[in-house]
Amino acid sequence: MGESDRRNKNEYRQKSRSRFTLGADGNALMALFAINVIFFLILMVIQVGVFVGEKTPEFFYSHVVQWFELPGSLTRLSEKPWTLLSYVFTDTGGGIIRAISNMIWLWAFGYILQQMAGNDKIIPVYIYGGVAGAVFFIAAHYLLPPLIPMRESAGLLGANAGVMAVAMATTTLEPNYRFFTQIRNGIPIWVLMTVYILIDFAGVAGFSAAHSLSHLGAALAGFLFVVFLRRGKDGSVWMNKLYSKFITLFDPKNKPEKPEKEDIFYNSGNRKPFIKTTTVTQKRVDEILDKINQKGYHFLTDEEKNFLKEASENEDL
Repeated sequence: MGESDRRNKNEYRQKSRSRFTLGADGNALMALFAINVIFFLILMVIQVGVFVGEKTPEFFYSHVVQWFELPGSLTRLSEKPWTLLSYVFTDTGGGIIRAISNMIWLWAFGYILQQMAGNDKIIPVYIYGGVAGAVFFIAAHYLLPPLIPMRESAGLLGANAGVMAVAMATTTLEPNYRFFTQIRNGIPIWVLMTVYILIDFAGVAGFSAAHSLSHLGAALAGFLFVVFLRRGKDGSVWMNKLYSKFITLFDPKNKPEKPEKEDIFYNSGNRKPFIKTTTVTQKRVDEILDKINQKGYHFLTDEEKNFLKEASENEDL
């Protein structure tokens, strides 16, 4: 990316950030955050009810938590296949401290990924991380001799795999991004990533090696997502299309409208025939900012990048 592109990107990123507030419609990061928090609170309420009924923690685990926990055995997984995803939204096993910690890290890295790659990348990366973490966790109990005896009793819970994928994808996409730029030159994101990895692996030190391997698998998923994205292969497209079809299936009113022809206005001043000179309009600027929000700056066409450059030189906007 050229220096002028980078400057235009930084200028318009500041404008586009204000569009994703906590209550903004379609904010995928906020939706992911809310799903995790709500799910955690629901399980906590159930747990309190179980304890009020004078039941033991083992009763709560065997009758409630086990239906969301990823098993280490393929046989048990076949009996409850939904746990391939449900476990990554169930942070009950680590208590409220781990749940809060995961959400803080999710917000820190997810916000940057949302601005850099687009709003529609966050949830797919999180899900890819969860699935990859599950595959590595189960595979470890079949391939590592020390873990084989624990296969039938092993289980995995927590948002760590999804958060790890988001963190790695963000760091891979923008390794030179810096926090707290007012302090000298700021803190590089790779430093924050290193701190997160150390904290994460320290948190699973008391568990089996399969937990650590599941987090490594999630990190690999986040890394590969960005690698393929840079090669023009967006792994989030099919997932977002599937979600759109699912939504319109129950509400025909939400069927996506056919894209309207772009409203572009041209000057008719002194110019050669067939050479069009675009006039900078606020409507066009807003459309490009929306595209940055949804897909990221990297997906702008050369025409759109040039348009932003002209807009940045226009003091009327």
